[in-house]
Amino acid sequence: MEFDIALLLKAARFSAEKHSSQRRKGQDASPYINHPLEVADLLANTGAVMDIRVLVAAILHDTVEDTRTTFEEVLALFGEDVRAIVEELTDDKKLPKPERKRRQIEHATHLSTAAKPIKIADKICNIRDV
Repeated sequence: MEFDIALLLKAARFSAEKHSSQRRKGQDASPYINHPLEVADLLANTGAVMDIRVLVAAILHDTVEDTRTTFEEVLALFGEDVRAIVEELTDDKKLPKPERKRRQIEHATHLSTAAKPIKIADKICNIRDV
């Protein structure tokens, strides 16, 4: 269990560093790191998700999409399982927003059992922020 806790904390620190200059949209402009932590918290404390790979991927789910993080970094630091989950959840920012949203809808039913709860928790957190 100690290793799992250490990995979760490593992911939180990594994500915090990567998102350090970002703020959430909205009136309070809270630090961006609050969002991935909220997603992981929702999964663990409401969804009873205890799979460390899922919780770590939840904390990292926006790092490649919204920072200069690469999938190779995620692989090297957190392993293939986490990298694969993060990749499933990462939009291609080179595409126009309507196309990205269309692809999200199209691919939602094809997400792995590890990625689906993260996607749902992410959407719940985003709706709460509105």
